[in-house]
Amino acid sequence: PIRVAVTGAAGQIGYSLLFRIASGEMLGPDQPVIIQGLELPMALGALEGVAMELTDCGFPLLHGIETSSNPDEAFGDADVVMLVGSKPRGPGMLRSDLIRENGPIFIGQGKSIDANAAADAKIIVVGNPCNTNCLIAAAQAKRIPKANWTAMTRLDHNRAIGQLAQKAGVGAGDIDGVTIWGNHSPTMVPDIDRATIGGKPVADTLDAAWLADEFDGTVRTRGKAIINARGKSSAASAANAALDHIHDWFLGTGDSPYVSMAVPSKGDYGIPEGLIFSFPCRITAPWQYEIVTGLDLSDSVRDKMQGTIDELVGERESVSDLL
Repeated sequence: PIRVAVTGAAGQIGYSLLFRIASGEMLGPDQPVIIQGLELPMALGALEGVAMELTDCGFPLLHGIETSSNPDEAFGDADVVMLVGSKPRGPGMLRSDLIRENGPIFIGQGKSIDANAAADAKIIVVGNPCNTNCLIAAAQAKRIPKANWTAMTRLDHNRAIGQLAQKAGVGAGDIDGVTIWGNHSPTMVPDIDRATIGGKPVADTLDAAWLADEFDGTVRTRGKAIINARGKSSAASAANAALDHIHDWFLGTGDSPYVSMAVPSKGDYGIPEGLIFSFPCRITAPWQYEIVTGLDLSDSVRDKMQGTIDELVGERESVSDLL
């Protein structure tokens, strides 16, 4: 069995995620799993209830459920670590405040993962601000390769696909070639210059004004719109994106040429080395990704990318004492 550790496992995203992991949706229909859930002590009872429900589902692939409030236990021998839990942004908090509040959490979790998880563990940070939370956690690693630390921009990637499909009146499976560059924040850059709808360029199918204005703005601010409508942050869609991220990293992207993953920059496209930055990534083998290089970027995309670069550099500077 593959051991999957999930933090914030009794929260809304965790609850939407665990059953799909246990069913085989994430790692495939033939791959047994052991789920290792981590929660705060005050939420451990709720997590025990979730574990009961998982047992009651009778999933053939679920070979064990472990619950703990101790990170060293929850991350023990984990092959996959999904860092879902983080402190949410409160009223009046700036993004910089949230980063400083979450910093100590991800320092501790990074150290615990490095000390206790499998030596080749694969990590996805979902809890926001996920790019910089990932940067902080990865900075604690001495044993687990830095390339194994990733953050989730697949939700933005999926949101872009959903908007294009809805506007074109087609299924999401007809959309290909979408890229999200940069930070999981309103500065992200949805890039559809190489995207297609049913094999035809998006630009030949949909109105240019809509693409430049409503589409771009909707993707970048979708999270806030959902909070305004629902009164709560995205949960099921975030869980689905985390599942997609790990699924494709392990099993490949099928017919898609690449997907969006926030991974450590090596300097490609002029992105400062070491930033956790969303790139188009190709899966070359199970658990092996590579940044797709050599894409010709439009002046518009490059101009927008500078904004998300500046934001991530600023975030890195604000937590430099934690790295």
